[in-house]
Amino acid sequence: MSLSSFLLQIQTGDTTSNGAKDVPLWDILKGNEELAQQGIGWSGWIIVIILAGMLGYAIFIFAERFFALRKALREEVGLIAKVRDYIMDGKVDQAKDFCSRSEYPSARMIEKGLSRLGRPMENISASIENTGKLEILRLEQRLSFLGTAAGSAPMIGFLGTTVGMIGLFMDLQVSASLDIKVIAPGIMTAMVTTVAGLVVGIISYVGYNYLVAKVGKVVYQMENDALEFMDLLHQPGK
Repeated sequence: MSLSSFLLQIQTGDTTSNGAKDVPLWDILKGNEELAQQGIGWSGWIIVIILAGMLGYAIFIFAERFFALRKALREEVGLIAKVRDYIMDGKVDQAKDFCSRSEYPSARMIEKGLSRLGRPMENISASIENTGKLEILRLEQRLSFLGTAAGSAPMIGFLGTTVGMIGLFMDLQVSASLDIKVIAPGIMTAMVTTVAGLVVGIISYVGYNYLVAKVGKVVYQMENDALEFMDLLHQPGK
């Protein structure tokens, strides 16, 4: 059956020579329950499984990074003030030990700066900056997957749409009539994979941007603590 014949039959709703009545396009679109009962093809299931795996991993990354960033934002109260008190009392080793026992990014930066005391200020500043970059990379780990999923999941869904439509026309080519049982698997494959791809893409996109905003807040906090620490070292008598 050619494409032109298929479209003509849908528009006219004529009966074929073998007595089977063709189904108008509007009736096909309205027959949602009957379509749902037909299910999707095996190619559609492969794409749905891939998208389900992407969604599961994206949710895991979001949850893990969410709690890690929330913990980083709850920085120890008075961190710089405690370090200042230790330095004013000449207890640099105690200050290092205090920072090493902390799990916050700013504390690790300050610990690196304390370990460079006695060297030129440029060296101390560079060591703090390098440590801060490493901490940012640690905060952003696995976020790239969310960005990739946000862009690739809809494309994978559209691939399922194309596969479904190809399967539909292949089934029509070998079928003697326009039967709902013939076209349903292709249509369901196209619709389900498209929706699944968009759902995964939207969730990944929203999650990625939310976490990036959280990382930005942590970075701002780290920069503020680093500046306060450098100002402390520039005070007279340090």
